Amino acid sequence: MAAKSEILIVGGGVAGLALATRLGDALGKTGEARITLIDKSFSHVWKPMLHCFAAGTAQNENDRISFMAQASSHHFEFWPGEVSSIDREKREVVLSPFHSSDGAVVLDSRTVEYDALILSIGSCANDFRTDGVTAHCLFIDNLVEANGFNEKFRMELLRAFATNDELDIAIVGGGATGTQLAAELHKALDIVGLHSFGKTPPRLRITLLEAGPRILPAFPESVSEAAQRELARIGVEVRTSAMVSAADEAGFSLKDGTHIPAKLRVWAAGVKAPDVTRGFGNLSLSRSGQILVKPNLQSVDDERIFAMGDCSFIADDPLPPTAQVARQQAHHLARTLPAWMRGKRAVPSCIFRNKGAIIALGNYNGWGTLPGGAVFGGGIFRGLSARLGHLMLYRQHQVELYGLLRGMLSCLADWVDTKVRPSVRLD
Repeated sequence: MAAKSEILIVGGGVAGLALATRLGDALGKTGEARITLIDKSFSHVWKPMLHCFAAGTAQNENDRISFMAQASSHHFEFWPGEVSSIDREKREVVLSPFHSSDGAVVLDSRTVEYDALILSIGSCANDFRTDGVTAHCLFIDNLVEANGFNEKFRMELLRAFATNDELDIAIVGGGATGTQLAAELHKALDIVGLHSFGKTPPRLRITLLEAGPRILPAFPESVSEAAQRELARIGVEVRTSAMVSAADEAGFSLKDGTHIPAKLRVWAAGVKAPDVTRGFGNLSLSRSGQILVKPNLQSVDDERIFAMGDCSFIADDPLPPTAQVARQQAHHLARTLPAWMRGKRAVPSCIFRNKGAIIALGNYNGWGTLPGGAVFGGGIFRGLSARLGHLMLYRQHQVELYGLLRGMLSCLADWVDTKVRPSVRLD
């Protein structure tokens, strides 16, 4: 292998940052390769927590991981930027100009060479070209959008406190994100009520709209039913088989003619790859814009390009767009890319091992499913054990990136912070 082969990773999500960290420790430290991570943000957050940032029940200042700090600790380089196109013949990635928050150009358009390119740019909600969604709805696909929603939520909550009005929120999408957001918003209001000087909190009216016959379709039907009952208990109205035909500044119109009024409108339905994939060197894409890859995660068009996580699609064996899949794919490439770069062996197929799924509805309830038959070997568990399991997944993610000592210190720091700061964002 050349002394400085160029491995370029685009996207610092669950998969991208894990891969950059492991390859940096394996190849960057020894000088065998230059590992470069590109992301349009300066910090990483665990995407399954975005609904907590949106509700304000997680302090993202504590839960962000600086790309620059991680890079300096694990022997890879980080540059902010967003890919605009890929020149496969020259093996170059073209980055768009990078702007500051006031719109000034900080970095002009640049090109970055690669010997191996790994695309891990995640996914976003799919509006299915529904009228008015782009203009009138909020999204929580990344930290910027989650913080933007939280700002609007807090301002509308303040208005409702002052006028004693209801606050209407409608969420489209009964998957994990929409369902957990509905519960987390109620949790936020419960906590805010503790800081309201005895003033009765306004009524929060949340409507969860799901086009399918049940919420949480990725879970067993018994979990979907239990979760819907729990949401009803805390005051969330769940409407299934509710197909949205349009959005406007007052709410959502359904195909049956019903109009759902909502001051805040959130779109959390569907999954698609970011539109930028359509400029990636004419790579073959799925209908939702995901990059078509072989079972070993190589592009079907170019052996030097890999894709993993939500932005990839294996036609013969489609996998769900989850953090669990992304994590296992990152670990697979971390193990196998070094030998491939040295020319010793081809990258083998990535075998996904389903370890189950967990969902937590704030502090109210949670459910977990394990493959197999009985709990502690498969099945369904609920309540505190499921909520703790959901938390432990995040802590596992921190430990993998930080190492055991720093990961445990991060847990301790978060615990201390709960004793000092309010457990919901108030300003």
